[in-house]
This record gives sequence, C-alpha cells and structure tokens, in this order.
Amino acid sequence: MGQFEDLKLFVWVVDQGSIAKAAEQLGIAKSAVSRRLGQLESRYDMRLIDRKPGTWRVTEAGKELYQRAAPMIAEADDLDTDFRQTASNLSGSLRVTIAHEFGMTFLKPMLFQFAKDHPQIDLVLDFDDRRIDLDRENYDLAIRITAGSPEGASDIKLGTTRHGMFASPDYLHRHGTPTEPRALRAHALLHYGASRRASWSFTYEGKATKIEFRPVLNSNAGAFLKDAAIEGMGILRLPDFVVRRAVQDGSLVPVLPSAEFQEFGIHLVQAPNRRLNKRMRIFVKAVQDQCAIFRI
Repeated sequence: MGQFEDLKLFVWVVDQGSIAKAAEQLGIAKSAVSRRLGQLESRYDMRLIDRKPGTWRVTEAGKELYQRAAPMIAEADDLDTDFRQTASNLSGSLRVTIAHEFGMTFLKPMLFQFAKDHPQIDLVLDFDDRRIDLDRENYDLAIRITAGSPEGASDIKLGTTRHGMFASPDYLHRHGTPTEPRALRAHALLHYGASRRASWSFTYEGKATKIEFRPVLNSNAGAFLKDAAIEGMGILRLPDFVVRRAVQDGSLVPVLPSAEFQEFGIHLVQAPNRRLNKRMRIFVKAVQDQCAIFRI
C-alpha cells in the first residue's frame, strides 16, 4: 500500500473512532489496520493515536494530520467518482439547506424533479433560515436570501427578489383599492412575523414611506399568509416568489404596485475551501435554470 492509501486508512479510522470498527467496515483484519497505522506513525516518527488498553485518543499530531488529510482524501474520492460516473447514474450524498419559504413555495417542483431524475443520489434537504457553518454542519450547499452577500463563503448569485403588496380581487371589491400608502391603515393587513405592532417600509413616488399598524393576522409561514389573502382576509406583503403563481392565475393582484421595497439577493453558497463535485454541479445547474426568471 502507498502513502496515500495509508493516509486514507488513517482518516477512516479517526472517522469511525475505532480500529475494530474501521476494519469491519473495510472488510479487512484488525491486525492489518493496526500494522498499517503503525507504519504511518513510523514514517512520520510520531504517535498519531494513543491506543493502550482502555485508551483510544487521537493525539495533537494526529488531529493536525487528520485536519489536513481529510479534505484531500474527500477531494480525491470526489474526483474519482466524477470521472467514473455519468449524469445518468450519479450516486452519493448531497446535503443542502434551503431558505424555508423559497424552498417550500418556489423550488419544490424542481427539487421533486431532481430527486426523480437522480434516484441514486442520497438527497437530504433542510428548510431553514438560520445562519450556518457549511463545514462544521456538513452541508454541501446552502440557498439563502439576503440583503448582501453571505459572509465567509463562496456564492453564486441566482437572482434578485423583491417584496410587494397583494390582495384578492374579492377583498378589494368589498373594501376598495388603496390609491396611496396612508389608505393602507384603513385595511386589514396580514404580516409575516409575530409582532403585535408591525411596520412596512418602502419608497413611494420617490419618497421614503413607513406604515405602522396592528396586523389582523401574524404568521411565520408565507404560504399560509398567501392562502389567507386568497381567501379575502386582507392585504399582505411578501416576496414575489411566494405569490408568483397566485398572481399569474389572478387569485391575487398587486396593491400599490409602484411601491418599491428593498431588493434581496438569492444566493447559492458553498464552503470556500471545497470544490464542486459532479453531484453538486448538476444540482447547481438545476437551481440556476429554475431561478432564471429572477435574473431578468
């Protein structure tokens, strides 16, 4: 066995937390794993793992070697996988965290289709809006919607989204259509959030405007608020990707369409020290295609 294979074995032993478990997983004798680990320690003239009776501990030198070797081993495995697989038979894991509303309302059809097209990929999707550490939490990719670029990460900007105000035709027929921002205070307003008192800030006819109000309904689920608005419960403010289909089919119509809210970027993020493997690249392409409308 060469040096690279011994390093790979060492990383596997540390990942498994046991020489016996590593030997079982690899289908080789425990004595063979111990011998090769000993050869690696002899090559570097240092103890990598303390393994006395009743003791199993990675040394400081072993931790440093693992931190440097693990990414190299993972990249080599990805390289080997990429050149042995075609797009039609890709396999392996792919862990993605996606901004909740964006994933559940807009990306969902694309995610279903990707899973159908690549059944051998072990796809794990988390819908969450919190800040994450891609390396520490072992995610391959993240999709986030932010006012600026995500910090400490490499990202592909998929497009730009804006908020707008919308209501059902039935609601506007019964209560009238606001023609200026002040008129909003006379209406039932639905708010994304949990505040008893809320405010919406935007620019209208070149002037900064802020409307403060008491919502008739609060929720942390944009899809729920969209359905409430379709049912005629009031006027809401949401990103265009949540209400896009409802606007297209006429269930919702814009209110004060000349109001301009802050733009938000849609970002696909990867850890800065990790290259895209083939699974990740195909997923990125599918997301970019789905988000093409936001680059217009």
